[in-house]
Amino acid sequence: MLASEDRPASHVLRRPDAGWFLSLYPSAGEAGGSFVSSLRRGGTGIRGAAVDPDRSRAEAARRAGVKVRRYCAANGLDRMGTLTYAGGGCHDPRQVRADVADFFRRLRTGLGGDPFPYLWVPEWHPGGHGLHLHYAMGQFVARSTLVDAWGRGFVHIKRFTNLPSRSGPLTRSRAAARYLSKYVSKSFDTAPGRERPAGLHRYEVAEGFQPRGIRLSGRSPDEVLAKASSVMGAQPSSLWWSGDSPSWEGPPAYWFAWDRPAGGVS
Repeated sequence: MLASEDRPASHVLRRPDAGWFLSLYPSAGEAGGSFVSSLRRGGTGIRGAAVDPDRSRAEAARRAGVKVRRYCAANGLDRMGTLTYAGGGCHDPRQVRADVADFFRRLRTGLGGDPFPYLWVPEWHPGGHGLHLHYAMGQFVARSTLVDAWGRGFVHIKRFTNLPSRSGPLTRSRAAARYLSKYVSKSFDTAPGRERPAGLHRYEVAEGFQPRGIRLSGRSPDEVLAKASSVMGAQPSSLWWSGDSPSWEGPPAYWFAWDRPAGGVS
């Protein structure tokens, strides 16, 4: 249970339009939300972020990491791969994106034409070899098929296996997401020569596979948690509460995670 004496907001709502709100993503097995003091329009950013560029970048990287984790978890992306260039490499961010788009088009054709979920993020090679790509997939694909689809250099892919023996699909996919999120965070690097051209995304995903969220609300965090657990068919396996983080400066917030998606098996 979340309610306690040091969390008075969970007991009494002082305004009739206030409440606890939660965005639940059943296919990703996670949910996050916060207490809203009223439903009037207003800014939702963290105070001070706009005047602190470093803090703003850190918050943007955190939000991007959340989206990466949800996408990977919802689509079972537990195979990690890398695409690199032969020769002197590629130093043009736009060309890299055109090349990886061609790679996935050719791969889709080679696999029969049906769309499939994937996620990729570029990274500058620390040795000065230009850009290479990190990507995640869920289905098995023969390495020879990947090599034929890329055709510009080297291909690597592996499935996450160095996890506890009872780890289920969500655990493996979240591990892949953590790996990819490191490179998404690097995309916020503003070092000379590594700036991201305007209009280019930090990462790309296959269209049509975004996890769908469910909006829940209640008069207490326990009420919202009960609703989420009913949808998921179980209590969450992990829970985070902002009251346990002394450095938290936003409104009261919480995050839940399950070991399996709604109706799923581990």
